[in-house]
Amino acid sequence: QRRVYRTTTHVPQELGQIMDSETFEKSRLYQLDKSTFSFWSGLYSEVEGTMILLCGGIPFLWKLSGQISGRAGFGPEYEIVQSLVFLLLATLFSAVTGLPWSLYNTFVIEEKHGFNQQTLGFFFKDAIKKFVVTQCILLPVTSLLLYIIKIGGDYFFIYAWLFTLVVSLVLVTIYADYIAPLFDKFIPLPEGELKQQIETMAKSIDFPLTKVYVVEGSKRSSHSNAYFYGFFKNKRIVLFDTLLEDYSALNKEPAEGEDGENEETKSKTKNKKQGCKNEEVLAVLGHELGHWKLGHTIKNIIISQMNSFLCFFLFAVLIGQKELFAAFGFYDTQPTLIGLMIIFQFIFSPYNEVLSFCLTVLSRRFEFQADAFAKELGKAKDLYSALIKLNKDNLGFPVSDWIFSMWHYSHPPLLERLQALKDAKQE
Repeated sequence: QRRVYRTTTHVPQELGQIMDSETFEKSRLYQLDKSTFSFWSGLYSEVEGTMILLCGGIPFLWKLSGQISGRAGFGPEYEIVQSLVFLLLATLFSAVTGLPWSLYNTFVIEEKHGFNQQTLGFFFKDAIKKFVVTQCILLPVTSLLLYIIKIGGDYFFIYAWLFTLVVSLVLVTIYADYIAPLFDKFIPLPEGELKQQIETMAKSIDFPLTKVYVVEGSKRSSHSNAYFYGFFKNKRIVLFDTLLEDYSALNKEPAEGEDGENEETKSKTKNKKQGCKNEEVLAVLGHELGHWKLGHTIKNIIISQMNSFLCFFLFAVLIGQKELFAAFGFYDTQPTLIGLMIIFQFIFSPYNEVLSFCLTVLSRRFEFQADAFAKELGKAKDLYSALIKLNKDNLGFPVSDWIFSMWHYSHPPLLERLQALKDAKQE
């Protein structure tokens, strides 16, 4: 794929009508930089993980956690307390070692190509907030899961799976209402033509829409997105302001004397006229609602939970194998959290790669089906132009090696999606 980035320096003939040479070159250089970063950060991650295993980093951290919890008055019999200390230290270590890579990605690569809208202060405040929120969720959930495994008897894997199912459904339900607003500002989409058209389209396919929000994604990045969430008869649609041509702060000059949050963000005007027109936004939403109407969301949840149940069952089979713990430096104890870590992170690793590939193939199929649904709504022409605009705004490179594309792309390549829409667009 890197060879494709390096050698494809001119717009291919089939792209001549949809992409100018300047945008093509920008996207090529952006993806080349991202590819280089991905290689080195991935290599570092592999080396770090290998060194942790070879040097006994996991048992060392477990002993350190025991010493810390012991000083707080919790002896070895308080395994769950020691597990939570271990988890806190492990996630803190991961956050610290990953920080330079995150800084480089945001303030060098994303900055260089015009996507970063954050200041250093905003970045660190955001990172600290994410870490705290993650711990507030991760530690209580983990403690309850370990407790369930401890008292669950022979069928603990069923109770553990049911618990994780409930937790995942609760998090999906509360995320956009209570967690996401901690990081980004959500405002209701103002009354007007776009809101009326969205409500009309939702009603036409019986989508139980209750609210439409606009999230100020432009204070973080100029990448754009849209999604829906909620269960049963309480669905919401969220649009990033960078998706909306009429709302994107990146399309507006900052007002004189404006301060506050604008001091934490940098308004860049070089991405003028970013985003889509109302008709194109409706086409993008038609695609997203197609995922709901065609049951893709439910199918993904079912697949995820079947996989989760299988993993917990296999965990129950393997957890009694002392050889697994000994291989990772645990000769005298078999802590449940360490067992979860060994089995889910290492033993299942090859299986997870195969599963990931199968889900990627399925995702591409779902994307084509959602495009076809939007086409049936009469949105083919607008979706065609919206895909081109979004590809341009996000500097997506439309040429890819077929093996790389097959393994990594959860969405079909741009040309394949446009070809599928082309006939209906011409009609």
